[in-house]
Amino acid sequence: MEKYFDVSYIWSALPNLLPYLWITLYIAALSVICGTLFGLMLAAAKLSNHKWLRRLANGYTTIIRCTPSIVLLFLVYYGIPSFSEGLFGIYLQNVPTGVFVVVTFSLQFAAMMSEVIRSSYLAIDRGQFEAAVSVGLTPLQAYRRIIFPQALVVAFPNFGNGLISVLQEGALAYTIGFIDIVGKANLIIANNYGTHTLEIYIALAVIYWVLSISIEKIFALLEKAFSKGKQPIKAT
Repeated sequence: MEKYFDVSYIWSALPNLLPYLWITLYIAALSVICGTLFGLMLAAAKLSNHKWLRRLANGYTTIIRCTPSIVLLFLVYYGIPSFSEGLFGIYLQNVPTGVFVVVTFSLQFAAMMSEVIRSSYLAIDRGQFEAAVSVGLTPLQAYRRIIFPQALVVAFPNFGNGLISVLQEGALAYTIGFIDIVGKANLIIANNYGTHTLEIYIALAVIYWVLSISIEKIFALLEKAFSKGKQPIKAT
């Protein structure tokens, strides 16, 4: 008679799951890169002097924050092909599922990063920029040498948390048929006719625990390295 719970099956499941880890990391990396670039544009809009740009960027952030990740994923997966075909006659049904996953989590990450970038920029005393310009630096040099390094240190913890969030939220991609590490876990469960389900999900959880803790430690070290020897410059 088969055991209800078999600890050894956790370790035997890991070799079947780990080869698909690179897909999860690849999707997360693309989402973070695209989301950061879009987030920079949103942050610039939020900090601009144009009221309509600020309202547009803030409205986007509010809408994305109020939309559950799985709902946003379905809206992108079903909505973009439907609208593209109906409005422009462009057929997107053959586009790889991973593209829609990246688009979804890029949009979500951008909303979060826009606030991280905006708050990090505002955390730096404006007098530092004025002092740097007054001693002969160009505005670009002042941002590059004075403002950006300090803002980067402020942003590191939230950026790391955002990366972990993308990895975790990305687990929803299997709901639209995308086969990453979570999708593979569900395939294994289906092939086993539902047996050892708990063990497989524990193995999956262990992988995510290791990833999340590693990212947290790496960003803590980066924050410490970048802030070492740096003292805030006080404007006179």
